[in-house]
Amino acid sequence: MTKKQVAMHWADSTVNKVIAQKGNKKTYVLAAGITPSGTVHIGNFREIITVDLVARAFIDAGKKVRFIYSWDDYDVFRKVPSNLPGQEDLQKLLRKAIVDIPDPYSKVESYAKHFENQVERDVAIVGINPEYLYQAKKYRAGEYAKNIIVALQNTQKIKDVLNKYRKEPLANDWLPLSGYCPACGTDDVTFCDYDNKQTITINCKTCNYQEKIDILTTSILKLPWRIDWPMRWAYEKVDFEPGGKDHSTQGSSYTTGQEIVKIYDWTAPTYTMYDFVRVKGVGGKISSSTGNVITLAECLEVYEPAIVRWLFAGTRPNAEFAISFDVDVIKIYEDFDKCERIYYKAEDASEKETLKQKRIYELSCVEAPSKKIPFQPSFRHLSTVVQIYSFNNEKIIDHYSEHLADDNDKKRLLNRAECVERWLEKHAPDDYKFRVQDKAPTDLKLDTKTKTALKQAAQTLQEKTWTDKELHEEFYKIIKNNNLEVKDFFKAAYNTLIAKDKGPQLANFVLIIGQEKVAKLFDSL
Repeated sequence: MTKKQVAMHWADSTVNKVIAQKGNKKTYVLAAGITPSGTVHIGNFREIITVDLVARAFIDAGKKVRFIYSWDDYDVFRKVPSNLPGQEDLQKLLRKAIVDIPDPYSKVESYAKHFENQVERDVAIVGINPEYLYQAKKYRAGEYAKNIIVALQNTQKIKDVLNKYRKEPLANDWLPLSGYCPACGTDDVTFCDYDNKQTITINCKTCNYQEKIDILTTSILKLPWRIDWPMRWAYEKVDFEPGGKDHSTQGSSYTTGQEIVKIYDWTAPTYTMYDFVRVKGVGGKISSSTGNVITLAECLEVYEPAIVRWLFAGTRPNAEFAISFDVDVIKIYEDFDKCERIYYKAEDASEKETLKQKRIYELSCVEAPSKKIPFQPSFRHLSTVVQIYSFNNEKIIDHYSEHLADDNDKKRLLNRAECVERWLEKHAPDDYKFRVQDKAPTDLKLDTKTKTALKQAAQTLQEKTWTDKELHEEFYKIIKNNNLEVKDFFKAAYNTLIAKDKGPQLANFVLIIGQEKVAKLFDSL
């Protein structure tokens, strides 16, 4: 790949930026992470896919990467999402560590693990396989104990940084430390009497527990987020990590982290801000804490894995965009198929556009692109075919048999057919849904001219095998010869075939259903 090609995509530009800032290394550490406080939604997915795309660009540039994803499951359980069962029981567990909350579905060992498992399963489907880090395990195993002491010994420096961006300065006795009461498990604790080495006293305001603890051996301490994040940058030697808008404004956790990380003799990673992802037709910001979410799994019900990747690969991280589940799904499939054709030189484009689309397509593929272009069943056409054949896979395969060169083509067809089926079931407008009638409706009220026209159409269909264009023209001849309004003929035809006033383009629709079957329906009127 030439430098000209590399410069065409934002992920490659990010690689160049990281190398310029962090120096030329054999291996770069790329990081992402989230608190599993509730269902991880498609907006959260933007972080992990951003890092994955940059990781692939590093590999294409001949570099090795360590891609880590942190589960911040030692964070506090602050709010019960409204979409979860057992609301009252969960309310009683607020202020404890997320890792210690039972799974509300009683299937795995904890609340945190339930949401972690979902994400780890789903991101693998789109080709993302990072090294997962579980922060509760790390804190409880004492991995960060020495770094906690470093923070405590630099309390004043940390306070000075944080106070620059606060309206009210931190209290004189504030310490860069948080944790959980060993007796009741809540985070309603304070600390005092730090000996400037490794001993400190914990006081619980909920149950009045008090104890002098050894920082190097206890499992109940952790650092607050604004210190925890930069500490982990240094601990894992992170070179690149993106963040959302909330971490990116002046005075945010990234701003303060850039200064706090210096106490650990490290520098902040190269940073990219990513914007929100909206879901078309869903009001407000999607949020795990409120339960107003669309997940990656739900997107994969409608979109092929490569198309999910393509939506993000084709959009700069700092640009907001919307994922659609309405009729726009058809356009998204068409645009992806065009990108794929350009990659395989099956469609012409300018040199600049070809380079752009080829790079986007490479980064969109779950695995390496195949040597030949896969079969591209039109989503729009397929939405008609699957309903005509009542979602019968064997009949769908038979319909497209002359286009299927190998098992990969068959797999693409069936995968896309499943996406079409779920779209029709859950999201498609009623205009796109139908069922071909076995018999013409008995209550269909048609005048003599219209019946005559449809019977003539039936006779025409039995004369020969028609092409789409020929049949379309023939219908218009029949309409003209019978002095009918175009809309009346088509309305009657659709009502006869699918008991609806409108439907797919009629000539093509008739050919897919089968000339013989349509002729019988029209002739029975």
